Amino acid sequence: MSVLDRYIVRTILSTVALVMSVILVLGALFVFIDQQKDIGVGNYTAIRALWYSLLNLPQLAYELLPITALIGSLLGLGSLARGSELTVIRATGVSVARLASFALLAGLSLVLFEVLLGEFFAPPLQATARAQKAFSKLNNVSFGGGGGAWVRDGDTILNVAGQSSPRQFGTMQIFELSPQHRLLALGQAAHAAAGTRGTWLLSDYRESRFQGDEVTTRAPGQRLLESNVSAGFLGLAVEDPKQLTGRALWRLIQYYRSNGLDAREYVFAFWSRIARTVGVMFAVLLAVPFVLGSFRSAGAGTRMMIGLLIGIGFFLLQRLIESGTVVFQLNPVVLAWLPTALLALVTFVLLARTR
Repeated sequence: MSVLDRYIVRTILSTVALVMSVILVLGALFVFIDQQKDIGVGNYTAIRALWYSLLNLPQLAYELLPITALIGSLLGLGSLARGSELTVIRATGVSVARLASFALLAGLSLVLFEVLLGEFFAPPLQATARAQKAFSKLNNVSFGGGGGAWVRDGDTILNVAGQSSPRQFGTMQIFELSPQHRLLALGQAAHAAAGTRGTWLLSDYRESRFQGDEVTTRAPGQRLLESNVSAGFLGLAVEDPKQLTGRALWRLIQYYRSNGLDAREYVFAFWSRIARTVGVMFAVLLAVPFVLGSFRSAGAGTRMMIGLLIGIGFFLLQRLIESGTVVFQLNPVVLAWLPTALLALVTFVLLARTR
């Protein structure tokens, strides 16, 4: 890599980092303000709310990286154009394709950063934040040594242990009590999967029910358990597929397909993660035709506004397509790639017309 390559790549990455820092500071402030309604519930204090906000920053950075990459690239390359540095570089014989290759190197670096955030840092930190918040707010949650977590939900006591993914757990024990605190039933499932809107899917579930002097047993099978604590149980059951890692999504897809269940929502989330990550590279490339075209002498405010408009449009299109995939039963793979494909098409068309 030549000195010129390093200089342009460093300029792009530094401005992207600056834009990301500003957005994260604002994002942390908004998250902290949103936590004010929960401060004082249980042991949830302002310090815990601040810690919760900080732990959510990697997930925020992951979701907003395509937008910040575009804005940062526009500002970085725009500063070079405004200072006539790009004019001097072009005068030395550097082509548009060569400049695009510089931006591509920066984009690939950001893609790698996006993968690290989405697969290794953001999900576990966000899960930790949710778990700490749940433990702080719920006084009836406790640990039983190596026995997992215990939660009381009305007249039902749950004991869950052996988490294997954000939505998959090992054994679950269910104790049903009468209003007089007598044990009515004791059940155990070999596997428990957290569903949405207060449900658990229990596999290989066995139950013993006590009626007077008799004990009736239930043959092993499946059970759908409704519980008030299931959706956010200890902050470990993630309802939104967009917040799961690609590996967890792939396991869920295989599980749903093997059981004949509808996995379109998870298929879309899986391919959308990949497409959004690839889209970061095209967002950086898109800055090249803008700074070499009619916006060459535009100010930083104009470039930031352009980046915001394109980035927000990209974000809203993804959300609109996501709703259409689930509601209208459309092909999730094709629609997951549609926003990125449109972004790539616009980028290549503008690059081809740039001189």
